[in-house]
Amino acid sequence: MKTSKLRLSALVLTVALAAGLGRAEAATCGNNPAQFGAWLTEFKAEAVSAGISRSVVDQALSGVTYDPRVMKLDRNQKHFSQPFEVYAKRVVSPGRVAKGKKLMQQYKSTLDRIEKQFGVPAPILIAIWGMETDFGAGSGNMSTIRSLATLAFDCRRGEFFENQLMAALKIVQRGDLTPAQMKGGWAGEIGQTQFLPTSYVRFAVDFDRNGHADLRNSPIDVLASTANYLKGYGWQRGGSWEEGSHNFGVLREWNKAGVYAKSAALFADKLVGKR
Repeated sequence: MKTSKLRLSALVLTVALAAGLGRAEAATCGNNPAQFGAWLTEFKAEAVSAGISRSVVDQALSGVTYDPRVMKLDRNQKHFSQPFEVYAKRVVSPGRVAKGKKLMQQYKSTLDRIEKQFGVPAPILIAIWGMETDFGAGSGNMSTIRSLATLAFDCRRGEFFENQLMAALKIVQRGDLTPAQMKGGWAGEIGQTQFLPTSYVRFAVDFDRNGHADLRNSPIDVLASTANYLKGYGWQRGGSWEEGSHNFGVLREWNKAGVYAKSAALFADKLVGKR
């Protein structure tokens, strides 16, 4: 379950306004799939002028085609309107909580190190991990590069997704993931807690120290990077995560949907036996 798509719309305006300043002129968007090839040629030149190596551009974008399935999914998003009781019952199930408790013990030493460095406690990280992808089981298998290229070509939110595609190329260039490894949600979310590429570039950390910040295959990197994200948005060490607290507001920065933040707090409470 890729609940990160619920925060996508809220991120669009912020990133579109803040990112890409000083870049070369954007490739010309279009609404006719027949124009995709011409757009891709323009974008390749734009990426090289922005500092992406020609070899990375060729490796990542050669042979990329328009994906009509992505556009169908984009046009048929349903507004998130489930009541808290309905949503929480689905995402904070007894089975998922039980698995979360086991994982919290399995990764205890790692989670302790993460809390020491970033200030974010284990229950919140385990809750987000479980809610986003059922602890990695539902990370998605769609090509990130193809999805982002398709959405960047489309005129509706082209600038936002061009920024995401450029960030995806930066992930390849710095050696975190290969284009083939970059798979996830239809809107370009990557990894076990579903980072958009711009957030990946900004917050992903190599916590297992293998030379790559790998949010698809390394739970250690996933948990630490999620903590780094929350710290980046102001998480207060030792503070409450309950509704009305400062840290609850930080959870709303992770996902704007109020029911998501309430469910994450509920999940965390259940992990420590508070509810």
